[in-house]
Amino acid sequence: MDLSIKDFLDKKYLEYNQPDFIPHDPICIPHQFHKKQDIEIMGFIASILAWGQRKTIINKCNELIDRMDGAPHDFILNHQDQDLKQLLGFKHRTFNDTDLLYFISFFNYHYQRFESLEDAFLISPSEKFETMEIALNNFKAYFFSLADFPLRTKKHVSSPFQKSTCKRLNMFMRWMVRKDNRGVDFGIWTRIQPKDLICPCDVHVERVGRKFGLIQSEKVNWKTAIELTENLKDFDPLDPVKYDFALFGLGVFEGLQ
Repeated sequence: MDLSIKDFLDKKYLEYNQPDFIPHDPICIPHQFHKKQDIEIMGFIASILAWGQRKTIINKCNELIDRMDGAPHDFILNHQDQDLKQLLGFKHRTFNDTDLLYFISFFNYHYQRFESLEDAFLISPSEKFETMEIALNNFKAYFFSLADFPLRTKKHVSSPFQKSTCKRLNMFMRWMVRKDNRGVDFGIWTRIQPKDLICPCDVHVERVGRKFGLIQSEKVNWKTAIELTENLKDFDPLDPVKYDFALFGLGVFEGLQ
């Protein structure tokens, strides 16, 4: 373990993991809510839409909240068919109203059966969390288990099976699972532990991770995210993904490459 790198990343983790980080990041979307299911729903959607300029992502998510009358969980469970017309025309990059309507269908199906979206990541014969790889693969299969899913929508939900880094899903999992007193991540899920998380590996995190020798593999895929996380466990085996704050902050706000 290089203690100088650990000390530096610990410092940057504390610097960026604070409430001032929230307003300019997509995590500000679920922070508008107090109800657990609203946090889950808008956290998931905000993470899925998190590509492009962050200001645009935040604006589009706020538009969607307005289209759902400011109460996503209530809208999803209690809408009438005519209410869905409010969602028509929604678009963010390649995500459109066809995709959105299926998301609503899935959430309606799920929340009629379960209290929390956490259950969707515990779909296994044992009904217990095994590994994040298994959880994300099973989640995608479950998410698209409804008979009428549009084929075009599958591209918006990644999985390790596709060798994707699953950056957006891993970011969402960090938001829901990580527990600290810093005020950014929610920590509202208890059956999945912070030690089981995989670091979200976007272009900024990847570049900074390589600079610190935390990534050696040439390709960028699921194995890259695993490699990065395993190396971060040398610094904190119980909460390796806390260093996402440091790596992301160094790449985005300080331009480290």
